[in-house]
Amino acid sequence: MKDFLELCAERFSARLFTDAPVSEADLQYVLEAVRLAPSAVNRQPWRWLVVGSDEGRAKVQRCYDRPWFQTAPIYIIGMKDTSTEWVRPCDQKRHGDVDLAIAAEHLCLAATERGLGTCWVCNFDPALLQTLLPQPEGWEPVVIVPLGHIAPDCPRRERQRKSLAEIVERI
Repeated sequence: MKDFLELCAERFSARLFTDAPVSEADLQYVLEAVRLAPSAVNRQPWRWLVVGSDEGRAKVQRCYDRPWFQTAPIYIIGMKDTSTEWVRPCDQKRHGDVDLAIAAEHLCLAATERGLGTCWVCNFDPALLQTLLPQPEGWEPVVIVPLGHIAPDCPRRERQRKSLAEIVERI
């Protein structure tokens, strides 16, 4: 079994998938990781749409038109509830996006552990998505995570990471 740092190093933005279906056991595993994610004041201001039907996938693909994106067998859409997200009292900073980000990264790391690929997609048309997959008022799409088996010819960009000295300050 991989340790956590190995898992973090292995995870990358997969941008090409096979047509092999994701097993229900793997899907439930990554969704359970999402469910267990922490959130500010434990509000859990999220809803996760699992889109796997051909009709649903076609709608999501209209919101982010990239050839690689169309190869994913499943899209998991993170929606935040703007009416229940925690708001920091001193400056009114809303934390729904932060909460969604934590849970979505749980999803990505759990998928990596299961040998699946994911990619954060935030560069989509949220208004079109809301039109095509309507949600109740106050629910806002934050991220789309394509999920699937990584294609053997999937490009893997070399990741450059700053050193600890560049990002950590001890006071």
